[in-house]
Amino acid sequence: MTAETSTLEPIALELAGLADEMRAAAALLAPALEGLSPDQRESAANLAHYIAMRRRDLRGLQASLASLGLSSLGRSESHALDAVTRVLGILDLLLGRDAPRFPPMPSPIGLSRGRELLERHAASLLGPPPPGRRVRVMVTMPGEAADDPGLVRDLLAGGMDCMRINTAHDDERRWGAMIAHLRAAERETGRDCRVLMDLSGPKSRTGAILPGPRVLKCRPRRDEFGRVTRPARVWLTTPERAGPAPPGVDAVVPVGREWMLSLSTGERLEFRDARGASRTMDVLSAAPGGVIASCAATAYLTPGTRLSTAGAAQRSTEVLDLPAIEQSIALRVGDALILTRDAAPGAPAEIGAEGEILRPARIPCTLTGAFDAARPADRVLLDDGKIGAVIDTIGPDEMRLRITATKPGGDRLRADKGVNFPDTPLTMQGLTDDDAAALPFIAARADLVGLSFVRAPADVEDLARRLGDLGAGRLGVILKIETRRAFENLPSLLLAAMRMRAAGVMIARGDLAVEMGFERLAEVQEEILWMCEAAHMPVVWATQVLESLAKQGQASRAEITDAAMGERAECVMLNKGPYIRAALRALVDIVGRMEAHQDKKRQLFRELKIAGDFAR
Repeated sequence: MTAETSTLEPIALELAGLADEMRAAAALLAPALEGLSPDQRESAANLAHYIAMRRRDLRGLQASLASLGLSSLGRSESHALDAVTRVLGILDLLLGRDAPRFPPMPSPIGLSRGRELLERHAASLLGPPPPGRRVRVMVTMPGEAADDPGLVRDLLAGGMDCMRINTAHDDERRWGAMIAHLRAAERETGRDCRVLMDLSGPKSRTGAILPGPRVLKCRPRRDEFGRVTRPARVWLTTPERAGPAPPGVDAVVPVGREWMLSLSTGERLEFRDARGASRTMDVLSAAPGGVIASCAATAYLTPGTRLSTAGAAQRSTEVLDLPAIEQSIALRVGDALILTRDAAPGAPAEIGAEGEILRPARIPCTLTGAFDAARPADRVLLDDGKIGAVIDTIGPDEMRLRITATKPGGDRLRADKGVNFPDTPLTMQGLTDDDAAALPFIAARADLVGLSFVRAPADVEDLARRLGDLGAGRLGVILKIETRRAFENLPSLLLAAMRMRAAGVMIARGDLAVEMGFERLAEVQEEILWMCEAAHMPVVWATQVLESLAKQGQASRAEITDAAMGERAECVMLNKGPYIRAALRALVDIVGRMEAHQDKKRQLFRELKIAGDFAR
């Protein structure tokens, strides 16, 4: 045996064993693939090949192949067995064999066929790619899109390829208006756009908290030395007009109509606030439906506070009803928090005269099934993971949590914030009653339906059955991977989705990061991308893409890099925000540029200007 043979033979034998395992995995799966379309059977077989490949630690084999100048299988997701058998064929040639010892399977999926299948499935689900780029862009609609056809038209003209409507918000009338605006914009611009409607899924959120006192704080602006730089501007108006205030107003105070109409510019108003402090306001000007006044000292107003004009001929009124202050629960590490099954409003902790806790804070949890499945020591994550806790004790109707993580100085927990149970084996209904009620509208008006909080193949099968009953089997389905269980069941979910007419996966990175741990998100999202490419299943890269730009008008460096990573998917989703037009322009530019450098995991070597400049 030559030195060369002694080096190559072990590598060939290891690859041969790997190929045999991959073939066996596909053979075992074959009976389950009955009823799939031919191209989906190819994709399912390739997924089985890839899963068998990734059961092994191949890093040593990859290093050996790379040292020989051969493919190290690092980009084989779409054509796993073909990649292995082609390397085997080259090794046979290097070993001097006239015929390959390890012949490939008949007609394995090659690189071009794998790419063709992925592109075909993506076009079936999301529509053909727009001219000049492969990656589509999805935009979540804000509520105001129902009343603003110009916004929808601008987004479509700016590069939106899929409109996303979240059925957890708004109603059928507003959803219908958004879609009508889109269809009109399509006719006007000549661009096509798919409509995705997300089912809200089972909600796991904090419930209501008892409202606070009905008190209004009027506070002037001050500099670093405490000097007033601008008095507080107060809008004195009638209760029926106590809605949005004019620009620049700090507080809205409902008062009697006749008294308000009697006020004149320059008049001074006198009152004692809720603390008994003597305060004044000066009437500045009239505004539609009210009067604007200024207050140069901090004042606390409550219903019944009497306002009087200065001078001998006093005219008085009382402050009318004020909205209650929205309560929140202050939490620090070590504090106790009671989650309750019933919906009775929660309350902050009751504190005694010596600072002792007489009764811990309480708040309802909308996911009642958690009380049946949770166990002591299970983790509970609140408000998108900002507050961490573990279960100390649990009973039929409440669980006592111990707070384990907050930001320095503590956090405040409010109503309607997310509650995650990453360690708890939850069993819950896949489609809620609200989802079932929304499905007829979705079946009639949408192109795609998003299955939120999917956990098991049975959830996919349930949705398929319901769509079939509605005669909506044509709809594409997007599985939103946002829980630990969904990630762990991903291969089974992909196989279940292959029975749909068109299917894809959304990496819902917000909830997924909370469930899996932020430090694992980068690893987890890569694994989802790999598995989906092996299944030739299109992926939507979602959650907080260019979030700061969409909401605040300024992107961070990290967000630009994250948006560029979206090129690895077939679609990137933007969330709503006041600057969504700017975020859309930026995203279209970023993914367009990156496609010249990157194709999924493969780097593309287009010419580089800096290299040409240096060579000259």
